[in-house]
Amino acid sequence: MGYLNLDFIMKNKLKYYGLVGFIFFALNLYAQEKADFLKAKLIEREDTLNYRILYPENFNPAEKYPLILFLHGAGERGDDNEKQLVHGSSLFLNQENRENFPAIVIFPQCATAEYWAKAEIVRSSEGNTFEFDYSGEPNRSMGLVMKMVEKYSRNHFINEEQLFVGGLSMGGMGTFEILNRMPNTFAAALAICGAGDPYSVGSYAGKTDLWIFHGAKDNVVDPEYSKRMVKNLKDAGANVKFTLYPEANHNSWDPAFAEPELLTWLFSNSK
Repeated sequence: MGYLNLDFIMKNKLKYYGLVGFIFFALNLYAQEKADFLKAKLIEREDTLNYRILYPENFNPAEKYPLILFLHGAGERGDDNEKQLVHGSSLFLNQENRENFPAIVIFPQCATAEYWAKAEIVRSSEGNTFEFDYSGEPNRSMGLVMKMVEKYSRNHFINEEQLFVGGLSMGGMGTFEILNRMPNTFAAALAICGAGDPYSVGSYAGKTDLWIFHGAKDNVVDPEYSKRMVKNLKDAGANVKFTLYPEANHNSWDPAFAEPELLTWLFSNSK
């Protein structure tokens, strides 16, 4: 008949509580960091856009700061005003980055049933296809984001010469569309594993510098979409960088956020 080894239980109990304590510490630290992104809402008549906003440390309204707009992917849609911070927020919360690149950073959240870009999407086991139509009015969430950019850019503490936009996956698609719809607004843009209408780039090709990223093994958004955008942008005279990660799948945002010169490049741009 077996028996309980009290020494074994006590030793592992200590390990267990130590692990639990570490997990709670990590979760608390994560919550504190994310709390630096203040919760806010833009209300336009019957419509509401949830967003989180990060102000520079020691924010001084008498100074002017760059504004960064970041558009999340389809998996972070919702109405909790939380999920949009899953990818990318840590880059801007990094203490060294906050000291070296003070800026106002906004992460809006797209509603669950909506999409940033106007796109017809066909999903299949052979690969997803995307067709874009930027004519007419934008989708509701995109329209609200555009109004938010217009409102913030009028604030006296925003440097209108340094408005930046970026996004991943669905947000990369939204990045290309907002550049088309607001062609005189952004000094630079980041588009990660996205797609867009390659024939729409003429409106902003000479006005906005771009850095485009994609994973060569992406089975969600074919890297050919980024390649087409890069080709047409270059043909239109744009200043565009393209980084294709040979071993990355759809989560090419991980190596993109780890690029050591990413923020240095972004903040080097000005209208």
